Amino acid sequence: MELKYTRPFLNKLEDIFAESDFVLRYEKGNFKAGYCVLKDMKVAVVNKYFSLEGKINCLYDILRTISVDESLLSDKNRQLYLDIRNQEKTN
Repeated sequence: MELKYTRPFLNKLEDIFAESDFVLRYEKGNFKAGYCVLKDMKVAVVNKYFSLEGKINCLYDILRTISVDESLLSDKNRQLYLDIRNQEKTN
């Protein structure tokens, strides 16, 4: 899957979080990786000062590492999420 560094693609990644039980927040902070995931609380925090490309890379990395209940996602978002998860297995 090829990453697109556009605002609409960022919105698609954010939509997956919006439909899931994870909360996505953009905050300032000292993140060595640019983001922090609190799995027990189901919160993902991304550095709000990141560029568009940085935010997309962070959300992509987070979605590869967390488990989202696919039954909560719409068909389009489920397919995108599965594409991201399958990309992890091929790398």
